[in-house]
Amino acid sequence: MPPPFRIGVMQLTMEPLEEIIEHARIMDEHGFDTMWLAEAYPWWRKHSMEARSASALSPVLARETERLAIGWGIISPYTRHPLQIAMEARVTQEAAGPGRFYLGLGASKIFMKAVGVGERGPERPLTNVKEAIEIITSYLAGEAVDVEGREFTARAPALKADAAAPDWRVPIYMAGTGPRMQATAGAMADGLLTPSITTPGFVRYARANVAAAAAEAGRDGAEIDVGCTIVASIDEDRDRGRDGAREIAGMYLANKVQNIKGSADVLLDNAGLTFEEIKPVADAMESGGRLAAKAMVTDEILDKCRPIAGTPADCIAQIEEYREAGCSHIMLELWGEDRARQLALFGTEVLPHFRT
Repeated sequence: MPPPFRIGVMQLTMEPLEEIIEHARIMDEHGFDTMWLAEAYPWWRKHSMEARSASALSPVLARETERLAIGWGIISPYTRHPLQIAMEARVTQEAAGPGRFYLGLGASKIFMKAVGVGERGPERPLTNVKEAIEIITSYLAGEAVDVEGREFTARAPALKADAAAPDWRVPIYMAGTGPRMQATAGAMADGLLTPSITTPGFVRYARANVAAAAAEAGRDGAEIDVGCTIVASIDEDRDRGRDGAREIAGMYLANKVQNIKGSADVLLDNAGLTFEEIKPVADAMESGGRLAAKAMVTDEILDKCRPIAGTPADCIAQIEEYREAGCSHIMLELWGEDRARQLALFGTEVLPHFRT
């Protein structure tokens, strides 16, 4: 069966703890499906924003909510060994209960740079994530783990029947920008997570890669959840509603230039953006911070980013466009002033349209 159409938020973990908890409570109250935790990179510290651990936050948020599902979007095996990831997953799995935890993995070019990957040996991000998925899946299933891979060595005995541990399955999602990562998600994961600045064109590109790989692996590509990270903001006034999306788009366009140039090419190609076009945004971010970058995001650039932004009616139409393109899981990268109010407005004016 195809996954249900879901709408959630991609929460940046560079926000203060109390603010993140407040957002989770509002999402829970207003019927959002998911809260994905985008583990903040150390790179954000140069812009006065602190990086926080998604795996430490997730069980706290699970306990502070009743219905909202919590996702890791994403954890990098370059910063934690897969056995450690599996043990941390057990805590959130237990705290959340059945059906309320999604485990997202991805190599993360920024984390790879931060920990010096490539300086001491070859880069094998695809192998890294594939081995991590195999180890984590076996561990969480209670199976014995005995892996001597190219990236990881992992050993753990099978879980005995009388051990106190959750026995329900945790869905595994895989982040992917390029075709090989997306194909791997189609072959072995429950879902794909796309990066910020996802557009409907990129959704179609990703869905095709997932479907082809799934078919080759004897799976039904329609059953694989495609979660799309989309810059977003909302207000009763259209210009104010686009304002927050302009700021978050500027932050992430700068990130594409400064940190992941090359791997972001296909993303920008599908948006019709060039590095030359967005380099002034990155330069402004470097010299003046995120508000300076925001000022360099023209209406033309913002429109190419295809945000879910503006009035509630605008947001409904834009979500419908993403759904038609093949996105089965909207992940709003919400930004701008008074995000608590924005969440409530999404909950009261937008979500009901998709619940009938």
